Amino acid sequence: MQAGILADKGIAALFDAGALMSERPLDADQIQPASLDLRLGRKAYRVRASFLPGRERSVSDKLERFKLHEFDLTDGAVLETGCVYMVPLLETLRLPDGISASTNPKSSTGRLDIFTRVLTDGTQEFDKVPAGYCGPLYLEISPRTFPIVVRAGSRLSQIRFRAGSTQLSGEDLTALHESERLVTDETANVSGGGIALSIDLEGGEDGLVGFRGKRHTSVIDVDRKAAHDVLDFWEPIHNRGAGELILDPDEFYILVSREAVHVPPLFAAEMTPFDPLVGEFRVHYAGFFDPGFGHSAAGGNGSRAVLEVRSHDVPFIMEHGQIVGRLIYERMAERPSALYGTDLKSNYQAQGLKLSKHFRPLR
Repeated sequence: MQAGILADKGIAALFDAGALMSERPLDADQIQPASLDLRLGRKAYRVRASFLPGRERSVSDKLERFKLHEFDLTDGAVLETGCVYMVPLLETLRLPDGISASTNPKSSTGRLDIFTRVLTDGTQEFDKVPAGYCGPLYLEISPRTFPIVVRAGSRLSQIRFRAGSTQLSGEDLTALHESERLVTDETANVSGGGIALSIDLEGGEDGLVGFRGKRHTSVIDVDRKAAHDVLDFWEPIHNRGAGELILDPDEFYILVSREAVHVPPLFAAEMTPFDPLVGEFRVHYAGFFDPGFGHSAAGGNGSRAVLEVRSHDVPFIMEHGQIVGRLIYERMAERPSALYGTDLKSNYQAQGLKLSKHFRPLR
């Protein structure tokens, strides 16, 4: 198998070969250009705290020790903020030795401040699946700002499969930027194998630069689109001329990158979720960028990265143009049959500052 991120056809082949299995048939749109959406199973567990199973230990063994109660998701259930839940997923794995995987929250999950991480049996790391893994998948869920409604089949996380070495070196990334223009910055900052993104705090003609999540709201149904009014859940933030924003500790913000991003069809990208060198905050929970994101032939013409931002411990002053994270680019094993954007009618192609699909447009 050629080295690279598996595209949609390769993911389908894993199912055909029995390396990927599910308790029920796949949804028609479950396979994405470079990832597979993962679905919640029927049972959920409220647990005392987040945990890792550890070497040669199963998640189910730890669940028996730390679960507070079990409940059914068939007809939907509310997950409360400040609580930790564990849900076995419908999909299970029997990976060949040459295929590893990693997981990430879906874009809409991150934009709702739902903290999710995937666990496997015997793991000592979240969101990493070693080559050759055979066993179940579990999703840890912790809503941070809004209570949510989920049900069996809800899709909060996604998985990418890798064969061999996939990440571009700094030199290769610089060459790709020169030929494909990965970000709209005349002097792109490339270091550590990643290309820098900075924050936009000027906004457009209306001066809107972001949103801050409100507390003590009603619930959000993760499976319903355009079902909620923005102002019931978000406080708009406007540019007041200073070009800066003070992040309050443990508050959740939706902001946007100054640069537009381009992911060519033969590549995938991922944003590093936290870099202590640029500030005491976490940025972009949902880090996967699919092939075709911002690609002109797929209806993008450059798409800015919407950033989920939370400050840690102390207030932090963020200034316009400040670096907030880096995009890592990886090679695809082959071109996807469908690109992010016009091929898939993707929610966030050609985006600027945009909330998740659950909200009606702000007028």
